[in-house]
Amino acid sequence: MTVSVGTRRAQKKSANPAPAYRWIAGELTQRIQSGRLRPGDAVPSERQLAAEFGVSLMTARHALQELTAEGALLRRPNVGTFVAPARIHFNKLTSFTEEMLARGGVPRSRILSATLTSREPEVCSRLALPAGKELARFERLRLSQSQPFSIETCYLPALRFHGILQLHLERKSLFSALAEVYAVSISHADEEIDATSADARTSRLLQVPLGSPILRIRQVLYGKAEPILYCVALYRSDRHSLLVRRFR
Repeated sequence: MTVSVGTRRAQKKSANPAPAYRWIAGELTQRIQSGRLRPGDAVPSERQLAAEFGVSLMTARHALQELTAEGALLRRPNVGTFVAPARIHFNKLTSFTEEMLARGGVPRSRILSATLTSREPEVCSRLALPAGKELARFERLRLSQSQPFSIETCYLPALRFHGILQLHLERKSLFSALAEVYAVSISHADEEIDATSADARTSRLLQVPLGSPILRIRQVLYGKAEPILYCVALYRSDRHSLLVRRFR
């Protein structure tokens, strides 16, 4: 017995207790996460979705509105709906890798430098270390879907995290490496956020015009109580979203 594509979709939809628009949104999210739809790609129109999934135009519209509100899609009036470029939200302390995977991106890093240094008195101060203490310093270009996202420079006490520069941090989350190799979990972070402009090197690496606005985030990350990691990250200003809830 042959089962048509439409019948299989109807069976799958009837087996799913979620509202139809959420089911459609989930299907589109899977296409984004699998790479079938990439940033900048046009997604099916409301009419196409309605025909594909056997729903009303209103239901199809609701699905697109849902993903647009989540930041996964970008709607351009009189043009169409497109997969939004990867963006990072700073409301929860997650690693870049975790954040990108959660949003359907493909995180990747390129090691720009990995050295030992004892000439960072300000960093030592932030990490509650004596001035001149040796630090492991590595700089990475963070990418999503092969597009430059941020430049991140991290410092850790070299003695405590011996060998960290030899780890494959171009393919691995630093948070995961700290937990798996050194049995250290990040509990919280103190952050300073400000704006700066792209110098020649930054503009080349992030592929933005010279002098473009850049978001700078300086983080001191803590284990149980003590500071263990200091990071400075430079983000493309079109690749971040900062939501602040205020109470009165």
